[in-house]
Amino acid sequence: MKMPPRRIPPLGQRRRTAKERALAAWRGVDYEPLEKARQSRSRTLADGLPKVLGDYRVEQRRGDLEIVRVWNDLIDPAIVAHAQPDRLHKGTLFVNVDNSAWLSEIVRYRRKEILDRLQHSFGSEQIKRISFRIG
Repeated sequence: MKMPPRRIPPLGQRRRTAKERALAAWRGVDYEPLEKARQSRSRTLADGLPKVLGDYRVEQRRGDLEIVRVWNDLIDPAIVAHAQPDRLHKGTLFVNVDNSAWLSEIVRYRRKEILDRLQHSFGSEQIKRISFRIG
């Protein structure tokens, strides 16, 4: 047996009817503070948009996409085929390498060259270190 839907009363005081407002005006009762408290506290989209974009880290993701684009253009295609940047966090670029042989090759012989190229493109303040890992 299905239960009838429960009526949930609205929060706060109920809205006054036109008759009640007219009587309050005739009696000299001031309902203006109550009406102001009940007014909508809505904001414009321009006020809330920066917070939403900050929550989703849009600027950081845009920077990560720029690094991937530059990585593909700047680094040797043989390395690009086996290593891709994952993310940039506090000046450290994390790069995923597909196997341990390439990880060893890149870390031993190519790390300094890759870091120099990226620092030349983005600046040494944005990319301070580079960390390779299998992933």
